[in-house]
Amino acid sequence: MNTAPPFRSAVVPAAGLGTRFLPTTKTVPKELLPVVDTPGIEIVAAEAAEAGAEQLLIVTSPGKDAVAAHFADSSELEKELQERGKGKLVAKVRRAHELISVRTVTQFEAKGLGHAVGCAREAIDPADGAFAVLLPDDIVLPTGVLSKMAEVRAQKGGSVLCAFDVPREEISAYGVFDVTDTDDDDVKRVHGMVEKPAADEAPSTFAAAGRYLLDVAIFDALDRITPGAGGELQLTDAVALLIEEGHPVHVVVHRGGRHDLGNPGGYVRAFVDFALQDPQYGPDLREWLAARLNG
Repeated sequence: MNTAPPFRSAVVPAAGLGTRFLPTTKTVPKELLPVVDTPGIEIVAAEAAEAGAEQLLIVTSPGKDAVAAHFADSSELEKELQERGKGKLVAKVRRAHELISVRTVTQFEAKGLGHAVGCAREAIDPADGAFAVLLPDDIVLPTGVLSKMAEVRAQKGGSVLCAFDVPREEISAYGVFDVTDTDDDDVKRVHGMVEKPAADEAPSTFAAAGRYLLDVAIFDALDRITPGAGGELQLTDAVALLIEEGHPVHVVVHRGGRHDLGNPGGYVRAFVDFALQDPQYGPDLREWLAARLNG
């Protein structure tokens, strides 16, 4: 079976104000906050490229040019580093530019995730059939779930989303899928979705994560849904409409880990986790943390 990912474009919605990180995000976009020494959006871009995406479509807001600038050519900086004898840093600096082709799309008004995805419509060739969406706040570990999602789409068609199996006592914080089993324990057919249900009313314990492989039919569905509170278009409403109309939607249950970079508490955990795995910083940090926690 050909398991090549059936998508060429990966959309990254990055137009938010990052209010939970103020005052830092007055001048530094949240997506550029470093996880050790690499911005979160570069980690997400690397995941998309690893899965086979050829272009990254970053949905930004006016004045948020620094996110795209991170992926721009850095030959002048590379030249200066070489001249200063810092050749080891050149590969780090060059990586973002070489990872993937990057385009920006502007979202002029904050009207929800569905609206952000819709802003990328003109940059996606309908002949591609499908495209990925990666929420930059979500770091999914280990990488590889997009490739699994692509395999499921190749087998079953339609759209494929990512889910985590969450303890029922924590499920009310998430969007939860109403599913039935397939012949693969980690693939479920989706019949609907409930936002933040009470634990005893949740249709399952499978919660939405920030990875989507969407059929281009989603654009037509986005045109036909009704805006919700604040005039926002919700991506889940468009997916629900497709389900109602018989469009197959599945989830891949990811059994690995996840970090939420969207709030300071989750960001700190991600930073520490990545730092502990870093060969340069990990050993000393582990020793310091042990002493600090026992002190």
